[in-house]
Amino acid sequence: MSKLRNHRSGNGVRTARVWQRLLGLRGTVIESVRVEDTDGGDVLVVSVRPRRGQLPRCGRCRRPARWYDRGGGRRRWRHLDFATVPVVIEADASRVACAEHGPTVAAVPWARHASRFTVAFEDTCAWLAARAPASTVATLLRVSWRAVTGIVERVVAEASGRVDRLDGLRRIGIDEVAYRKGHRYLTVVVDHDTGRLVWAGKGRDKATVTAFFDALGPERAARLTHVSCDAADWITTVVAERAPQTVLCLDPFHLISWATDALDQVRRAVWNTARGGTGKRTAASAALKNARWALWKNPDKLTDAQRATLAFIQQTNKPLYRAYLLKEQLRQIVAVKGGDGKLLLAAWLRWAARSRLAPFVKLAKTIRRHLSEIHNMLDCGLSNARIEANNTHMRVLTRQGYGYRSANALIAMTMLKRGGLCPPLPRRT
Repeated sequence: MSKLRNHRSGNGVRTARVWQRLLGLRGTVIESVRVEDTDGGDVLVVSVRPRRGQLPRCGRCRRPARWYDRGGGRRRWRHLDFATVPVVIEADASRVACAEHGPTVAAVPWARHASRFTVAFEDTCAWLAARAPASTVATLLRVSWRAVTGIVERVVAEASGRVDRLDGLRRIGIDEVAYRKGHRYLTVVVDHDTGRLVWAGKGRDKATVTAFFDALGPERAARLTHVSCDAADWITTVVAERAPQTVLCLDPFHLISWATDALDQVRRAVWNTARGGTGKRTAASAALKNARWALWKNPDKLTDAQRATLAFIQQTNKPLYRAYLLKEQLRQIVAVKGGDGKLLLAAWLRWAARSRLAPFVKLAKTIRRHLSEIHNMLDCGLSNARIEANNTHMRVLTRQGYGYRSANALIAMTMLKRGGLCPPLPRRT
């Protein structure tokens, strides 16, 4: 079992070739296979070397380079288990003199540069990480969860180098998502046509959006036709500068959120008046305190008790019920869209301006400032729904991992799941 140079099985097949196929090692020569008894149990050690005639290449850029020295001697790479026995690949790690990177460990066909794992192991780990929590993957593969996140970063980085995710963009959505306490945000860009996450960067400011357009380039930015976002100046200003030909659409989710916030301001003001002062409580204030969800929810999703609450508000509190109707009317306008939606919006603005409800009077002024973006949204029907779904997935990832040590780790995991960069399982199509 230890030496495999000339040993053949009964049917004339070299034992080394059998091991090569079983382990899925291509472009290598298996020199020996042995079992080591370690503190953690038996380990299958496979000694290999690259095939003769292969040009030495730099491990970083994969370009041919001349031999430099023997490096640090023999190294080991963790491979996929053979049945229930862990497998490690052992080989010499010589160095080459790269014209760009200087003395660098030579590339090997079974592993990525600066990795302690084989390509098959890392691809399997990344595929599992896209479908299960990192802690589960770590337990299954007998590695640490930090190793799992490091593997995901390497796999995503390599896949990003092969695929241009920014190519062919026409309609995109831009939004931000909090990934950690302390107002730490990521800016994300999603392709409306494919639904995939195409870019993410740390921060929530003009510099972050500018970094996206720098990566996109002026030629591809000129091909953009539509951009959906909220009304944040740090997004709209950069889009107007770098892609002035695009149709800028306000996200309807944020528009309805503005109306919901205005409604809640009216509810709190009415509640404070009904309770008669700080620390006091009346039956009317208690009813209004519990009316929050009845006012927020869509009419078709109300419970019988919430419908009764709305009926009570209609009879006893006309201003609050008027605020509720304003919110619902704006939601219907977004659903109607098109020219009819524009006409209804004009009537809604007049109604809100004379409603004698300060939050809605202020909201009407805000909507007038962004009227062109809202009209574009009504014409095109674009929304940030795909981005909100992506943001929900990112929050789930954060909860599953109990937080991430860096924004780059979270971006890599999200790209693996939502960016189409998940590798296939080894030897699978």
